[in-house]
Amino acid sequence: MIQDEIGVLTQILQWRCIESRMESKRPLYGRFAISPFRRGQANTVGIAMRRALPNEIEGASITSAEIKKVRHEYSTITGIRESIHDILINLKEIVIKSDSCEPQKAYISIYGPKKVTAQDIKVPPSVRIIDDTQYITTLTEAISLDIELNIEKDCGYRIENLQGYKDSIFPIDAVFMPIRNVNYSVHSFEIKEKIKEILFLEIWTDGSLTPKEALYEASRNLIDLFIPLINSEKREINSGVEEPKESNTPSLPFQLISSDMREMTKDTAFKHIFIDQLELPARAYNCLKRVDVHTIADLLNYTENDLVKIKNFGRKSVEQVLEALKNRFSIHLSEK
Repeated sequence: MIQDEIGVLTQILQWRCIESRMESKRPLYGRFAISPFRRGQANTVGIAMRRALPNEIEGASITSAEIKKVRHEYSTITGIRESIHDILINLKEIVIKSDSCEPQKAYISIYGPKKVTAQDIKVPPSVRIIDDTQYITTLTEAISLDIELNIEKDCGYRIENLQGYKDSIFPIDAVFMPIRNVNYSVHSFEIKEKIKEILFLEIWTDGSLTPKEALYEASRNLIDLFIPLINSEKREINSGVEEPKESNTPSLPFQLISSDMREMTKDTAFKHIFIDQLELPARAYNCLKRVDVHTIADLLNYTENDLVKIKNFGRKSVEQVLEALKNRFSIHLSEK
């Protein structure tokens, strides 16, 4: 069976999706085969992806809810079936996708009697609710329910501090991880009398992104972690250490190696790193997206003067971009 899965994955390293399904409105499943690896390499990549998928991918979540005239989490309101605590638990389960790096506001304004679901949440254009049938509460009498929700984007899991909030504002422990589970396995096979390995990677998501998108995002984030190492140049030479007289490795000038690394970074790595990694303010981010600047490689095609000419961009936004490129990737754009 494994030989059938390998298929054409026998010449150069490549991947393909061998199984994909939607288990309901939310959970999505994908199974991928990546091959061929040399012995030991598949396990190295599998461990890295196993850690990067849950921990390095951003997701959106409701982080707090403001319910006016309610002072305690365990309060009950006449005409509302659930307690405030139960309502907060149900809000925590709502799966959200946000295209904005900035905190967003959403609102529930309902008059009963009515069964309240995620469909009744009014969200901004940059936010989308994945499953609008998610149950929130039930109004059993002719009363109104008004809730203001705070939506943020982050990684991992956040436990809120109850002491940091005032009356009527209730923090919600936020799960920002769109990846629900990851599993991998490694199998060996023989090709041209050499032992190679194939990596099978299984990904379950909450529906806010597909397993394929998750695989791309985790790969980009892993590349991003190593970019500073690729960009860094060792400028100090230990003159007191004597170099070996003979070596099996060809000796290349340091400047040539450095130049090749920079060129490789620009032509390869930056094509797969999105401008989201710059963590720009919403205005600068949206202006760049409107002119089809999606990756760092796209941005490197612009000079400072080019950025100023973008509609509604402004000098402040240019400075924010220049500072982010410098701090994040040690890159300086030319002025003209």
